[in-house]
Amino acid sequence: MGYIENLRKEIGHQPLILVRPSVAVINKFGEILLVQYQDRSWGIPGGLMELGESVEECAKRELKEEIGIEVKNLKLINVVSGQQMYTKLRNGDEYYNVVIGYICNDFEGELNPDGIEVIDARFFKINELPEETNAFIKTQIHQYGNLIKSYVSNS
Repeated sequence: MGYIENLRKEIGHQPLILVRPSVAVINKFGEILLVQYQDRSWGIPGGLMELGESVEECAKRELKEEIGIEVKNLKLINVVSGQQMYTKLRNGDEYYNVVIGYICNDFEGELNPDGIEVIDARFFKINELPEETNAFIKTQIHQYGNLIKSYVSNS
């Protein structure tokens, strides 16, 4: 059982602050990697930090566990937090995410979704994202579209 699950046993549904690193993985064609979750929505790969991990270690672990790739040379692009990151789940659990966004075009391995958290993983052109992409994620991708393009051309 992980850190969050252990906390939930102690505090019930009260709001938590969750540190959630996410990685915009860019391939050599300038396409961005999105993952599809069980609810059929698409998003940026990442996960929740466990005790004792650095944010970067968490990001690397989550991408390896969930989609089978090893990412290297993460570059910080943004931190998003506050009221806009509040979520209340159907089961009543509440939390505020602190999303730490990275970009990376240095990765190894084949896309291999774990089938548990992630059911699909594909690269998309930034102007051709799936309709089911999370609205917040779409906004962030479009906001950072020029950075994504320049990151690829400068690497």
